Amino acid sequence: MTTHTDTTTDGDTGATTAEPAGATTAEPAGATTAEPAGATTGGARRGFALLGAVQMTLIFTLASLAVPLPRIAAEFGLVRGESILLSAAYGLTFAGLLLLGGRLADRYGGRRALTAGLLLFGTASALAPLAPDYAALLGARFAQGAGAALVAPAAMGLLRALYPEPAAYGRAMGTWGGLSVLGATAGNLLSGAITAATSWRASFAVPVAVAAGALLLAPRLLPAAPPGARRGLDLPGALLATAGIVLASTGLVLTDAHPWGSAPVLVPLLAGLVLLAAFARAQRRTADPLLPPDFLRDRRRLLGLAAIALTAAGTATVFVLLSLALQQDRGWSALRTSGAFVPFAAALLGAGRLAGPLLGRYGPGRVTAAGLAAAGAGLALLAATGGEPALPYAVGLLPGLLLLPAGGALSFAGAAVLATERVPAARAGLAGGVLNTAMELGPTVVFAALLTLGGSAAPLAAAAALFAALAFLIVRLAK
Repeated sequence: MTTHTDTTTDGDTGATTAEPAGATTAEPAGATTAEPAGATTGGARRGFALLGAVQMTLIFTLASLAVPLPRIAAEFGLVRGESILLSAAYGLTFAGLLLLGGRLADRYGGRRALTAGLLLFGTASALAPLAPDYAALLGARFAQGAGAALVAPAAMGLLRALYPEPAAYGRAMGTWGGLSVLGATAGNLLSGAITAATSWRASFAVPVAVAAGALLLAPRLLPAAPPGARRGLDLPGALLATAGIVLASTGLVLTDAHPWGSAPVLVPLLAGLVLLAAFARAQRRTADPLLPPDFLRDRRRLLGLAAIALTAAGTATVFVLLSLALQQDRGWSALRTSGAFVPFAAALLGAGRLAGPLLGRYGPGRVTAAGLAAAGAGLALLAATGGEPALPYAVGLLPGLLLLPAGGALSFAGAAVLATERVPAARAGLAGGVLNTAMELGPTVVFAALLTLGGSAAPLAAAAALFAALAFLIVRLAK
């Protein structure tokens, strides 16, 4: 990783005039004084393992209803629109509250924010399987997302405290980038297996167990860094951002059940866009904005966030379209459908182990571009052969299901470094909130747009073209 001193991109509004970027060795006062977990290599690794398990579980929970959703709909007598909202509820509050969660993590300290978020996330996860009806389950999913929105940016802030040295932090972020794809894969695989063996309600045991374990281990493995500067929380900005993201995302999600020109789509979509425009304007005028405008002026960061959003969207598109096609068109069971993605998980793990060394040798820009190109090729193969029932699995699906995750793991790893490498430590929570927002909104926005193309081959082919285009841009611009 290269070193920079960033005086315009990431200056702390009202706090300092020039702050060393995250790729330098300078750290804010207090960032390294209380670091019991990161003081040794073993301690940092144990802390990273804990945070990584938490991050994977957050994304596992996002994907865990995809396969069992037909059974839930049958049990509660849901119509298509209700099923879609139930599936999206977790992601809506997760994405909508991430910016506020990042500010809270920076203000009150990562471990405090993580603990509070885990309490909410774990409690909601414990209540979800007890839900007697649709409304109760929907409320639990919304609450899960609110807890996750506090946990995710806090975890990234703690990751920065565990690895204060630039080189070590870069390697850690390279691994961190692949955890989300792995979590999504695990969500699809395990939820299908659990549903087939017992009930969809049992799949909520995973987030409950991880949340409980993390609450017990956090005081021992994670640094108790002091709170940051007590700046304002910009609650008006948080309200505008949350309402805008939730409403616009709801409108996009409902395009699967209603035409684009219908009221159920247009009303929330347009209202959300108006609120987001108001949020952007307010951020330029407030003295202590929730999302400082300068934060998004770094070209490499923007490209990294775009790669994260697109990779998440491509993966989600494949999971949803193939899961539906295999169960509805080919008559596969939930367990067999989950089994089809086992090679996907194996390729993801293998490529994830290569990401760190490749980042050190070639840099995040080249690794991200190569990953996008490989993932795009996998999508193109699935578009060409995945919808042909006459082709055996080993010919029609397996090549694409190996190439896509291998490229996706590299893309996520490189893009995570691009998106965070020049962020000051005092804004690690903000960076985590923005990164996870891109990860959540990517599937919502891009997936909704791809679905309008109809069928399964056309969305996959269009996604492949987007991957190739972004890979080209990163090669040209991420220098």
